[in-house]
Amino acid sequence: MFPKRLSDGYEAFLSGRFPDERIRYEQLAEIGQNPEILLIGCCDSRVSPEVIFDAGPGEMFVIRNVANLVPPYEGEAESSSYHGTSAAIEFAVNALNVKHIVVLGHASCGGVRAVFDDFKPLTKIDFVGKWVSQIIPVADSLPRTGDRAHDIQRLERAVVGHSLTNLMTFPSIRARVEDGRLELHGAYFGVATGLLFLRDPASGEFSPVRSA
Repeated sequence: MFPKRLSDGYEAFLSGRFPDERIRYEQLAEIGQNPEILLIGCCDSRVSPEVIFDAGPGEMFVIRNVANLVPPYEGEAESSSYHGTSAAIEFAVNALNVKHIVVLGHASCGGVRAVFDDFKPLTKIDFVGKWVSQIIPVADSLPRTGDRAHDIQRLERAVVGHSLTNLMTFPSIRARVEDGRLELHGAYFGVATGLLFLRDPASGEFSPVRSA
C-alpha cells in the first residue's frame, strides 16, 4: 500500500500550495526549467535544501547523495561505470548553464561519522563503504584532537572543501569558473540549531550567515 503520509501530503499539496503556484507550474511545463543554482547536498532526510532555502519549483537543480560527495572527474578512458552524480553535474552545467554550484554539508552526517568510526559494511557488496571511502584521505589529513564532536564537525566541513576541489577537476566547470560564468560555494547546515555557515574560499573557514 502506498504510504498514507505521502497520500495525505499530496492531498494537502493539491488543496494548498499547487493552486497558489499553478501558473508557475504551467510555465515550467511549457518552457522547461531554467534554474541558476545547482545544489549538491546529502540525502539525509533531515537536510532538505528546498525547505532550508525556502525554494519554489524550478529554482534549484538538486543532487543528493550520501555525504554530499563529488567524485573527481573521470576522462573517457577511465569512465567504465555508471556515474549518477557526475551525470547530473554535467547536465546542470552544460545543458542548464547554472550560474552557481553550492555544496551543502551538515551536522550529524552519518556518512562522515561512518568513516570517522571505521564503519562495518552494511551488506556484502558494501555500496555505502565504497562510496564514502572517498572521505578516507580527507580524514587522514586531519589530526584528531581527542574532542570527538569537534573532530567530526571538522571532517564534515572538510568534506565540503573536498567536493569543491573535485568540482574543479571537471573541465567544463573549471573553464566556466575561470571566465566568470560560474561560481562555486560551500555551506554547512546545523541540524539542531538551524544555523547556516558559509565557507570562505580563501581560508576554508566557515562563518554563520546570521546569529541564532
